Amino acid sequence: MADVLAASQQAKPQAKAQAKTDESLRTLAAISTAHWVSHFHIFVLPMLFPFLKQQLGVGYIELGFALTVFAVTSGLTQAPIGYLADHIGARKILLIGLTVGGLALIMLGLHLSYAWLIASAVLLGLANSVYHPANYAILSAHMNGARMGRAFSIHSFAGFLGGAVAPAIIAALVAMTGGLGALIIAGAVGPLVALLLLVVGIPDASAADRQIEGTQAPRQNVITPALIVLTIFFMLLSLSSAGISNFGVVALMSGYGASFSNANIALTAYLGASAIGVLAGGFLADHTQRHGRVASGCFAINAVIVTVIATIDLPLPLLMAAMASAGFLGGVIAPSRDMLVRNAAPAGAAGRAFGIVSTGFNVGGIISPLLFGWIMDQNLPHWVFGTSVVFMVLTVLLALVTERGPQDSSAATDGKPAYPGA
Repeated sequence: MADVLAASQQAKPQAKAQAKTDESLRTLAAISTAHWVSHFHIFVLPMLFPFLKQQLGVGYIELGFALTVFAVTSGLTQAPIGYLADHIGARKILLIGLTVGGLALIMLGLHLSYAWLIASAVLLGLANSVYHPANYAILSAHMNGARMGRAFSIHSFAGFLGGAVAPAIIAALVAMTGGLGALIIAGAVGPLVALLLLVVGIPDASAADRQIEGTQAPRQNVITPALIVLTIFFMLLSLSSAGISNFGVVALMSGYGASFSNANIALTAYLGASAIGVLAGGFLADHTQRHGRVASGCFAINAVIVTVIATIDLPLPLLMAAMASAGFLGGVIAPSRDMLVRNAAPAGAAGRAFGIVSTGFNVGGIISPLLFGWIMDQNLPHWVFGTSVVFMVLTVLLALVTERGPQDSSAATDGKPAYPGA
């Protein structure tokens, strides 16, 4: 009898640990699904540009203006949304974002006009500003600290996947239901995933997470020098990759004599390897505290590879290998990038911290189309890659600067996780 009781008492902690692990996995799966939706919705309007141009009778400048409105709205609202996520709860903010983004596309499908296109872009930009602050606040609060890098990498991979499959899904929807049907069905994904998250019962993350070991942590200023540097870091990351992602095909065709098919194959190798690199980077981030050195090392090698692409007319097999290598190393950086932000964020302020630094992505998204479009208009396709190298070198220098911040953060907490449950 005593042996049975002892076994029962021993089994309880094991069962509790298993339940916590299962809850963490459900949370990660749910939050990653929301991130998939965010990237999927980003690509819906660009994929429908030919349909929208014909139906609305406007030019690509007017359609491009809608994307600018999206980027500006998202950039202006990232930090305020992060504040709301920390104070009223990241779960509420995430559910609202999924719903608003979905309804924006549904309403455009039901009332197609240029005015509704701009209104939809505003709502999509507002919804897009939700995901990074809310998602990272929840993950930071509820994932195991020893596997945080891998959790971030899976979350990032889901976003990459959402963007990668969007063209095929939208093309299939247009073929089956037409452009209006594609808008409505793509939009419906948002509210449906919000309902799924309610059913799963994702946990929350808010100002209550400042309570550590039963005490209320002192309020701290979130806009710190470390986060300002990281915001610039995120902007440079965006600028160093956006030129290749958005203008790589036309640059390879006009400057390197690549066919449309070969240029797209090269870009596919770059984007596909990026997604694989994100997963590999998660394991690396969990086995080092030197996240700044990981980022700087990968980008330094990347700068060399892209310099070769910019200066040498490579045969297709070598071009694909170089593009894939550059994409892989760019992906490896993502989890370390996110760990730098988490380590620099005050306790209970992950939403605001990620909201602030993600503004850098939006600034890069506003600048890059103008900059790289101007480069192509000047008939300088090699400088699409050359300019990316310049931004990569600047990113390397900033990554080294950020190295000190996380170490100071960990020292300040005596090695304890900054978030309960981490």
